[in-house]
Amino acid sequence: MLAKKPLTDRAIKAAKPAPTGKRTLLWDAIVPGLALRVTDSGKRSFVLVTRYPGSKQPAPRSLGSVGVISLSNARALARHWLELIGNGVDPARQASERRQQTFQAIATNYFQRKAKDHRSRKPSEAALTRLVYPTLGARPIDTITRSEIAHLLDRIEDKNGLAMADHTLGIINRVMNWHATRSDTFRSPIVRGMKRAEEKARSRVLSDEELRAIWRASGDYDHPFGPMLRFILLTATRRNEASHAKRSEITGREWTIPASRYKTMIDHVIPLSRAALAALDRAEQRDLPGPLVADGNIDGFIFTANGKQAFGGLDRHKRAIDEASGVKGWVIHDLRRTARSLMSRAGVNADIAERCLGHVIGGVRGIYDRHEYLEEKKRAFEALAAQIERIINPPAANVVTMRGER
Repeated sequence: MLAKKPLTDRAIKAAKPAPTGKRTLLWDAIVPGLALRVTDSGKRSFVLVTRYPGSKQPAPRSLGSVGVISLSNARALARHWLELIGNGVDPARQASERRQQTFQAIATNYFQRKAKDHRSRKPSEAALTRLVYPTLGARPIDTITRSEIAHLLDRIEDKNGLAMADHTLGIINRVMNWHATRSDTFRSPIVRGMKRAEEKARSRVLSDEELRAIWRASGDYDHPFGPMLRFILLTATRRNEASHAKRSEITGREWTIPASRYKTMIDHVIPLSRAALAALDRAEQRDLPGPLVADGNIDGFIFTANGKQAFGGLDRHKRAIDEASGVKGWVIHDLRRTARSLMSRAGVNADIAERCLGHVIGGVRGIYDRHEYLEEKKRAFEALAAQIERIINPPAANVVTMRGER
């Protein structure tokens, strides 16, 4: 064994393998057990030679290669290991446990335990995989700082838009808050005010003129997106509920959205008006490149571009409708809000209108009143369809006379 001297960067650079070809240990006089190890090929690394918990003899373990870890950091790490060993903790075991505390590992556990049945699970996991894991996935969650999250959101906002930045922040926040409920020491770095946009409830309701223009454009659009827009308006549903509708969910003149993909986690039954059925017929009568029922599967999607999958790119198709209709500043969800407003305009009882939208009625009535109100909802949806028809094809006496679709 060579005499111990304080290691220096110069000595480390000059160290060479022993003439015998065996590994050389150059000991540090400052930190007990710390040494520079030089292999027969000349590779240099820092090691800590000591008796680790569970072992009977001293053994070397690598702290890191020269160039990857500095001398000062190797000394600091060696001191940390010695402290752990003095408390009976094996540094390797602690490192393994720490790897299990990475943001990605905790997020995976969150989706498996807390959010395994959430409708948003798959898109949320996809967002983290694409936008967060490459930067923060391998980081221990308790080392992630507020400023790092802010910088990440800056990049997402610049590349993917403000809405996606806020959406991603919401997913990170849910994961971190869940982890905080299971940890004695973790505190989420996310605080109020980190959202990029003010939380504003949209109140956009399409005017009659806008509705006519969108209806006409949707009729001229040679894609199932057109009839799907009409179907959303006529059923007062959300975009994902309609775009993923399956034939197996339609029984006669009723559409049952299963609890597994409905916001309230309760089956929602919608009596289909004649106009809504016409929108379905139009979607299914298109000249599709593949069979409507692929490989005999009667559970296929209704609104599909290839006969096998629900189509994507809704925002792209909506932009085409915007251009054709000339209507700007609206989102697909505004159709649902517009439908609710038109129900009131058609004289539909407010309670029935809320049930048509699948809203849960609160209070004692919500607990004890289990009547499905199917007949009332059927009349309400027919009233909605009639109100839309009056807007699309107004009487000749109206000041603005518009020609309906032929």
